[in-house]
Amino acid sequence: MDPKTRRKTLRLLTNGMYVLTSRGPDGQPVAATITWVSQASFKPPLLMIALRKEGSIFRGLRDSRVAALHVLAKNQKDIAKKFFATSKSSAAPLNGEPFLEGKTSAPILKNLPAYIECKVMDIRENYGDHAIVILEVVEVELTGHIDPLTVSDSPWEYGG
Repeated sequence: MDPKTRRKTLRLLTNGMYVLTSRGPDGQPVAATITWVSQASFKPPLLMIALRKEGSIFRGLRDSRVAALHVLAKNQKDIAKKFFATSKSSAAPLNGEPFLEGKTSAPILKNLPAYIECKVMDIRENYGDHAIVILEVVEVELTGHIDPLTVSDSPWEYGG
C-alpha cells in the first residue's frame, strides 16, 4: 500500500472537532481537542472515541470514568486551538474557558453550544496506537442550531 495514497484516502473520512473534558487523577479538570468520535449505539446511546494513550485526557477518562464531549461551532477555531495545549486549570477557567461541574463531575465548558456528558463503559488499549473508549450518554445540552466545526473546516488534520 502506498503510504501517501493511504494518508490522503483516510483523510477523506469526515471528522468533527470536539473538546473532550474529564477529571485527572488529582481531581483537576483536563481537556483536549479531539477528532476521532462516532455514535456507536442507539439503545443505550453510546459513543466511541479514539485517544492517544499517553495523553492527560486519556488518563483522566481511565481514572475518573467520566467525560463531557463538547461540540465546536465553525466559528470556534480559537477555542479548539486552546485545547491542543496541555490543560491548565485551578478553581478558575480551564485553558482560559469558564466551566461548571456536570452531573457526572466532568467539566462543562460554558462557551460551547452543545455537550454530551458520559460515563466510561469500556476501554480497549490493545488494538493500535490509540485507545478505544466506549462512552454511555447520560446527559445532553444543545443551546440552538449550530454548524459544527469539522477537520476540513480547520487548519488542523487531527486531534486526539
